[in-house]
Amino acid sequence: MNAVRRGLGNGLVQAFLVVVGLIWLTPLAGLFVSSLRSSQDTAKGGWWTALVSPGQLSFDNYSALLKNAGITQAFWNTVLISVPATVLVVVLAALAGYAFAWLDFPGREPLFLLVVALLVVPVQIGLLPVAKLFGALGLFGTIPGVVLFHVAYGLPFAVFLLRNYFAEMPKEMLEAARMDGGSEWRIFTRLVLPVGRPAIASLAIFQFLWVWNDMLVALLFADSSSQPLTVALQSQIRQFGSNIDVLAPGAFLSLIVPVVVFFAFQRHFVQGVMAGSVK
Repeated sequence: MNAVRRGLGNGLVQAFLVVVGLIWLTPLAGLFVSSLRSSQDTAKGGWWTALVSPGQLSFDNYSALLKNAGITQAFWNTVLISVPATVLVVVLAALAGYAFAWLDFPGREPLFLLVVALLVVPVQIGLLPVAKLFGALGLFGTIPGVVLFHVAYGLPFAVFLLRNYFAEMPKEMLEAARMDGGSEWRIFTRLVLPVGRPAIASLAIFQFLWVWNDMLVALLFADSSSQPLTVALQSQIRQFGSNIDVLAPGAFLSLIVPVVVFFAFQRHFVQGVMAGSVK
Protein backbone atom coordinates (compact mmCIF):
# COMPACT_ATOMS: atom_id res chain seq x y z
CA MET A 1 0.00 0.00 0.00
CA ASN A 2 2.81 2.38 0.87
CA ALA A 3 4.54 1.50 -2.39
CA VAL A 4 1.34 2.37 -4.28
CA ARG A 5 1.09 5.69 -2.48
CA ARG A 6 4.73 6.50 -3.20
CA GLY A 7 4.26 5.57 -6.84
CA LEU A 8 1.12 7.67 -7.09
CA GLY A 9 2.84 10.54 -5.36
CA ASN A 10 5.82 10.37 -7.70
CA GLY A 11 3.48 10.16 -10.68
CA LEU A 12 1.57 13.24 -9.56
CA VAL A 13 4.79 15.15 -8.97
CA GLN A 14 6.13 14.20 -12.38
CA ALA A 15 2.85 15.15 -14.06
CA PHE A 16 2.89 18.49 -12.24
CA LEU A 17 6.47 19.15 -13.32
CA VAL A 18 5.59 18.27 -16.92
CA VAL A 19 2.71 20.76 -16.84
CA VAL A 20 4.94 23.46 -15.34
CA GLY A 21 7.58 22.75 -17.99
CA LEU A 22 5.04 23.04 -20.81
CA ILE A 23 3.72 26.32 -19.41
CA TRP A 24 7.28 27.64 -19.12
CA LEU A 25 8.07 26.64 -22.72
CA THR A 26 4.84 28.05 -24.20
CA PRO A 27 6.13 31.63 -24.67
CA LEU A 28 9.31 30.25 -26.26
CA ALA A 29 7.26 28.09 -28.63
CA GLY A 30 4.99 31.02 -29.44
CA LEU A 31 7.95 33.25 -30.21
CA PHE A 32 9.47 30.58 -32.46
CA VAL A 33 6.21 30.10 -34.37
CA SER A 34 5.82 33.88 -34.73
CA SER A 35 9.35 34.10 -36.10
CA LEU A 36 8.31 31.71 -38.91
CA ARG A 37 5.27 33.76 -39.97
CA SER A 38 5.07 36.77 -42.23
CA SER A 39 3.94 40.14 -40.94
CA GLN A 40 0.71 39.78 -42.95
CA ASP A 41 -0.16 36.46 -41.29
CA THR A 42 0.70 37.89 -37.88
CA ALA A 43 -1.69 40.79 -38.44
CA LYS A 44 -4.51 38.36 -39.19
CA GLY A 45 -4.33 36.35 -35.97
CA GLY A 46 -2.28 34.96 -33.10
CA TRP A 47 0.61 32.56 -33.47
CA TRP A 48 -1.56 29.58 -32.49
CA THR A 49 -3.48 29.87 -35.76
CA ALA A 50 -0.37 28.56 -37.52
CA LEU A 51 -0.87 25.22 -35.76
CA VAL A 52 -3.92 24.56 -37.93
CA SER A 53 -2.45 26.32 -40.99
CA PRO A 54 1.18 25.19 -41.16
CA GLY A 55 1.49 26.63 -44.65
CA GLN A 56 2.11 30.00 -42.96
CA LEU A 57 5.45 28.80 -41.63
CA SER A 58 8.69 29.38 -43.48
CA PHE A 59 12.30 30.35 -42.76
CA ASP A 60 12.14 33.46 -44.95
CA ASN A 61 12.36 35.72 -41.90
CA TYR A 62 15.59 34.07 -40.80
CA SER A 63 17.02 34.36 -44.31
CA ALA A 64 16.21 38.06 -44.26
CA LEU A 65 17.63 38.37 -40.75
CA LEU A 66 20.94 36.86 -41.81
CA LYS A 67 21.12 39.42 -44.60
CA ASN A 68 20.52 42.26 -42.13
CA ALA A 69 24.05 43.51 -41.51
CA GLY A 70 23.05 45.46 -38.40
CA ILE A 71 21.44 42.48 -36.65
CA THR A 72 24.18 40.00 -37.53
CA GLN A 73 26.87 42.44 -36.40
CA ALA A 74 24.96 43.00 -33.17
CA PHE A 75 24.80 39.24 -32.59
CA TRP A 76 28.56 38.88 -32.92
CA ASN A 77 29.03 41.95 -30.72
CA THR A 78 26.96 40.18 -28.07
CA VAL A 79 29.20 37.13 -28.32
CA LEU A 80 32.34 39.29 -28.14
CA ILE A 81 30.98 40.99 -25.02
CA SER A 82 29.45 38.02 -23.19
CA VAL A 83 32.21 35.43 -23.59
CA PRO A 84 35.17 37.57 -22.43
CA ALA A 85 33.12 39.13 -19.62
CA THR A 86 32.20 35.65 -18.38
CA VAL A 87 35.67 34.12 -18.74
CA LEU A 88 37.43 37.04 -17.05
CA VAL A 89 35.03 37.13 -14.13
CA VAL A 90 35.28 33.37 -13.54
CA VAL A 91 39.09 33.29 -13.78
CA LEU A 92 39.71 36.36 -11.62
CA ALA A 93 37.08 35.37 -9.08
CA ALA A 94 38.48 31.84 -8.78
CA LEU A 95 41.98 33.19 -8.14
CA ALA A 96 40.76 35.80 -5.66
CA GLY A 97 38.38 33.37 -3.97
CA TYR A 98 41.17 30.88 -3.35
CA ALA A 99 43.46 33.62 -2.03
CA PHE A 100 40.81 34.95 0.38
CA ALA A 101 39.92 31.44 1.53
CA TRP A 102 43.31 29.77 2.04
CA LEU A 103 46.21 32.21 1.70
CA ASP A 104 47.49 34.42 4.51
CA PHE A 105 48.49 37.90 3.40
CA PRO A 106 48.38 41.36 5.01
CA GLY A 107 44.97 43.01 4.88
CA ARG A 108 43.08 39.89 3.80
CA GLU A 109 40.06 40.42 6.03
CA PRO A 110 39.65 44.19 5.35
CA LEU A 111 39.96 43.56 1.62
CA PHE A 112 37.33 40.86 1.72
CA LEU A 113 35.01 43.13 3.73
CA LEU A 114 35.51 45.75 1.01
CA VAL A 115 34.49 43.18 -1.60
CA VAL A 116 31.36 42.34 0.41
CA ALA A 117 30.57 46.06 0.76
CA LEU A 118 30.72 46.48 -3.02
CA LEU A 119 27.82 44.02 -3.34
CA VAL A 120 25.38 46.67 -2.11
CA VAL A 121 26.50 49.32 -4.64
CA PRO A 122 23.78 49.67 -7.33
CA VAL A 123 25.02 49.52 -10.88
CA GLN A 124 23.23 52.80 -11.65
CA ILE A 125 25.53 54.72 -9.30
CA GLY A 126 28.60 53.88 -11.35
CA LEU A 127 27.21 54.60 -14.80
CA LEU A 128 28.05 58.31 -15.01
CA PRO A 129 31.48 58.25 -13.29
CA VAL A 130 32.63 55.23 -15.28
CA ALA A 131 31.31 56.79 -18.50
CA LYS A 132 33.46 59.88 -17.83
CA LEU A 133 36.47 57.69 -17.02
CA PHE A 134 36.02 55.60 -20.17
CA GLY A 135 35.67 58.78 -22.20
CA ALA A 136 39.00 60.01 -20.89
CA LEU A 137 40.64 56.65 -21.60
CA GLY A 138 39.13 56.29 -25.08
CA LEU A 139 37.08 53.22 -24.10
CA PHE A 140 33.63 54.78 -24.29
CA GLY A 141 31.52 53.30 -27.08
CA THR A 142 33.80 50.28 -27.54
CA ILE A 143 33.37 46.56 -26.87
CA PRO A 144 36.34 46.46 -24.42
CA GLY A 145 34.69 49.24 -22.44
CA VAL A 146 31.44 47.28 -22.12
CA VAL A 147 33.38 44.14 -21.16
CA LEU A 148 35.39 45.96 -18.49
CA PHE A 149 32.23 47.41 -16.95
CA HIS A 150 30.60 43.98 -16.72
CA VAL A 151 33.76 42.47 -15.26
CA ALA A 152 34.10 45.20 -12.65
CA TYR A 153 30.51 44.89 -11.46
CA GLY A 154 30.42 41.11 -11.69
CA LEU A 155 33.56 40.47 -9.65
CA PRO A 156 32.30 41.33 -6.12
CA PHE A 157 29.52 38.75 -6.18
CA ALA A 158 31.73 36.22 -7.98
CA VAL A 159 34.56 36.56 -5.45
CA PHE A 160 32.13 36.36 -2.55
CA LEU A 161 30.49 33.23 -3.96
CA LEU A 162 33.66 31.31 -4.78
CA ARG A 163 35.49 32.34 -1.59
CA ASN A 164 32.67 30.96 0.54
CA TYR A 165 32.56 27.75 -1.51
CA PHE A 166 36.33 27.22 -1.42
CA ALA A 167 36.42 27.93 2.32
CA GLU A 168 34.11 24.94 2.91
CA MET A 169 36.68 22.52 1.50
CA PRO A 170 38.33 20.28 4.13
CA LYS A 171 41.45 21.94 5.49
CA GLU A 172 43.12 18.54 5.91
CA MET A 173 42.87 17.92 2.17
CA LEU A 174 44.84 21.05 1.33
CA GLU A 175 47.38 20.47 4.11
CA ALA A 176 47.99 16.94 2.85
CA ALA A 177 48.62 18.32 -0.64
CA ARG A 178 51.12 20.83 0.76
CA MET A 179 52.89 18.13 2.75
CA ASP A 180 53.27 16.14 -0.46
CA GLY A 181 55.18 19.08 -1.92
CA GLY A 182 52.41 20.63 -3.98
CA SER A 183 52.77 24.32 -4.78
CA GLU A 184 49.88 26.71 -4.30
CA TRP A 185 49.37 26.94 -8.06
CA ARG A 186 49.35 23.17 -8.41
CA ILE A 187 46.91 22.81 -5.49
CA PHE A 188 44.68 25.45 -7.04
CA THR A 189 44.63 23.97 -10.53
CA ARG A 190 44.68 20.25 -9.70
CA LEU A 191 42.62 20.17 -6.50
CA VAL A 192 40.58 23.28 -5.82
CA LEU A 193 39.28 23.90 -9.33
CA PRO A 194 38.02 20.32 -9.91
CA VAL A 195 36.32 20.23 -6.52
CA GLY A 196 34.84 23.69 -7.06
CA ARG A 197 33.58 22.95 -10.57
CA PRO A 198 29.84 23.04 -9.63
CA ALA A 199 30.14 26.50 -8.07
CA ILE A 200 32.28 27.76 -10.95
CA ALA A 201 29.78 26.42 -13.51
CA SER A 202 26.89 28.07 -11.64
CA LEU A 203 28.77 31.37 -11.56
CA ALA A 204 29.56 31.13 -15.27
CA ILE A 205 25.89 30.55 -16.10
CA PHE A 206 24.71 33.48 -13.98
CA GLN A 207 27.34 35.83 -15.40
CA PHE A 208 26.74 34.80 -19.00
CA LEU A 209 22.97 35.18 -18.74
CA TRP A 210 23.29 38.57 -17.05
CA VAL A 211 25.68 39.95 -19.66
CA TRP A 212 23.89 38.40 -22.65
CA ASN A 213 20.51 39.84 -21.62
CA ASP A 214 21.84 43.22 -20.50
CA MET A 215 20.59 46.34 -22.21
CA LEU A 216 21.15 49.14 -19.66
CA VAL A 217 24.95 49.02 -19.69
CA ALA A 218 25.17 48.42 -23.43
CA LEU A 219 22.69 51.19 -24.15
CA LEU A 220 24.98 53.68 -22.42
CA PHE A 221 28.50 52.36 -23.14
CA ALA A 222 28.15 50.93 -26.66
CA ASP A 223 27.84 52.92 -29.87
CA SER A 224 26.19 51.84 -33.12
CA SER A 225 29.21 49.75 -34.17
CA SER A 226 29.55 47.89 -30.85
CA GLN A 227 25.94 47.57 -29.72
CA PRO A 228 24.75 44.07 -28.73
CA LEU A 229 21.62 42.31 -29.91
CA THR A 230 19.37 43.67 -27.16
CA VAL A 231 20.09 47.27 -28.15
CA ALA A 232 19.84 46.50 -31.86
CA LEU A 233 16.40 44.93 -31.41
CA GLN A 234 15.25 47.83 -29.26
CA SER A 235 16.24 50.23 -32.02
CA GLN A 236 14.20 48.15 -34.51
CA ILE A 237 10.97 48.73 -32.63
CA ARG A 238 8.84 51.06 -34.70
CA GLN A 239 5.42 49.47 -34.63
CA PHE A 240 4.92 45.90 -33.44
CA GLY A 241 2.82 44.80 -36.37
CA SER A 242 4.99 46.36 -39.07
CA ASN A 243 8.38 44.78 -38.31
CA ILE A 244 7.50 41.63 -36.40
CA ASP A 245 9.25 39.71 -39.19
CA VAL A 246 12.52 41.23 -37.92
CA LEU A 247 11.82 41.40 -34.19
CA ALA A 248 10.48 37.87 -33.73
CA PRO A 249 13.42 35.94 -35.27
CA GLY A 250 15.88 38.37 -33.69
CA ALA A 251 14.29 37.96 -30.27
CA PHE A 252 14.21 34.17 -30.64
CA LEU A 253 17.89 34.16 -31.62
CA SER A 254 18.67 36.29 -28.58
CA LEU A 255 16.66 33.97 -26.33
CA ILE A 256 17.68 30.55 -27.62
CA VAL A 257 21.42 31.00 -26.96
CA PRO A 258 21.11 31.43 -23.15
CA VAL A 259 18.52 28.63 -23.05
CA VAL A 260 20.97 26.29 -24.79
CA VAL A 261 23.78 27.36 -22.46
CA PHE A 262 21.61 26.76 -19.40
CA PHE A 263 20.51 23.28 -20.46
CA ALA A 264 24.07 22.37 -21.48
CA PHE A 265 25.36 23.13 -17.98
CA GLN A 266 22.26 22.40 -15.94
CA ARG A 267 23.82 19.37 -14.24
CA HIS A 268 26.67 21.47 -12.86
CA PHE A 269 24.24 24.26 -12.02
CA VAL A 270 22.09 21.95 -9.90
CA GLN A 271 25.17 20.57 -8.17
CA GLY A 272 26.33 24.08 -7.35
CA VAL A 273 22.94 25.10 -5.98
CA MET A 274 22.62 21.94 -3.88
CA ALA A 275 26.21 21.96 -2.64
CA GLY A 276 25.45 24.11 0.38
CA SER A 277 22.64 21.85 1.57
CA VAL A 278 24.67 18.68 1.07
CA LYS A 279 27.67 19.82 3.10
